[in-house]
Amino acid sequence: MEYTVLQWIGDEAILQQFVSGLSTTSLLLIIVVCIALLSKGADWMIDGVVDLAERTGLPKIVIGATVVSLGTTLPEAFVSVMAAYMGNPGLALGNGVGSIIADTGLIFGLTCVLAAVPVNRFILNRTGWVQVGSAILLVVIAVAALYTTDNEPVLDRWVGFLFLSLLVVYLYVTYVWARQGASSMEEEVPAHELMGLGKCWLLVTSGLILVVSGARVLVPAASEIANRFGVPDDVIAATMIALGTSLPELMTAIAAVRKGHPEITVGNIVGADVLNVLFVIGAAAVAAPLAIPENFYYFHFPAMLAILVSFRVFISMNGAGVFHRWQGVWLLGVYGVYITLGYALNVGSAHPV
Repeated sequence: MEYTVLQWIGDEAILQQFVSGLSTTSLLLIIVVCIALLSKGADWMIDGVVDLAERTGLPKIVIGATVVSLGTTLPEAFVSVMAAYMGNPGLALGNGVGSIIADTGLIFGLTCVLAAVPVNRFILNRTGWVQVGSAILLVVIAVAALYTTDNEPVLDRWVGFLFLSLLVVYLYVTYVWARQGASSMEEEVPAHELMGLGKCWLLVTSGLILVVSGARVLVPAASEIANRFGVPDDVIAATMIALGTSLPELMTAIAAVRKGHPEITVGNIVGADVLNVLFVIGAAAVAAPLAIPENFYYFHFPAMLAILVSFRVFISMNGAGVFHRWQGVWLLGVYGVYITLGYALNVGSAHPV
């Protein structure tokens, strides 16, 4: 049977069928190559973003919240839209909410533990509220759907169009805020000769392609190996898939910290959280109405709000201008409790994230 390029990229079953026919040695080789692609792609992307920020005068945190976060959430959006279009709309909501929890709890928490992450108040006091506000809007609409229908609650297409409209507003307002605050932000003087804008965009684009491609192939390959070694399906789903959906953000965070630009990670996480609601869930809801499983109301939504509210409180209380290591430990702890309860109570089985 022949498949289109879109099906190869968006349909998890096709990728899983492909890797199941490969030998374990071939799968291990694919994993090594994918990890190398992820690492190199993240390096290129961070190098391009740093010089792009210095060339354009936009703070690195803003570039992270727009260009980088759009790129790293693109695979989730594409997979979610394809899933909704191909008759599995429930997957899209789980991808969006689960990625917010993993990005903020796991990745940002880990970044705070590893590095002193600066608090850019001018940007975070604004985009941070958008981050929490978009998640609250999602929950409010979901609760309203629960109490206004006798059937299973869904996010209708009008919700998707609303979210996509808000996405356009968010991107424009973020740019305006960045321009307003650029003069008051202390950006370091470049210690090297800046590359041209064309090369900056080439590195950012090429890096994103490598990161997205590597993550897209790595997850089914690793899942297939785990399955061959007898790892249960639910464990694979709650570990391999959770890592895979956040792998681009994770590799970007590691590269940013290693190269001394943790503020890019802050922008990427905040931007990715907003986009997971407005872009990922919004685009998928336009493709097909999204069913809201019962466990989202008492498990996934509360976990998402707990992590985002904690992040918002940390922004407000960090007068020293940096996120503290204990705050990273807290976020990691909340994420750990979320994963543990998902296993212990089996409340996340409707869609492991």
